[in-house]
Amino acid sequence: MGAVDKAKNKAEELAGKAKEKVGQATGDKDTEAEGHKDQAKGNLKQAGEKVKDAFKD
Repeated sequence: MGAVDKAKNKAEELAGKAKEKVGQATGDKDTEAEGHKDQAKGNLKQAGEKVKDAFKD
């Protein structure tokens, strides 16, 4: 289950990066901010997975 969660988190992070770039390209500050928020959320989830992995060993 950990690998699936990690993949979902990475996908969320990458989608956020894409959304941020689209916002920058179109001048849409709301989309850009939403993309940045999605990236941060994905990064935070990834950090949580790393903590869980550290305690599994």
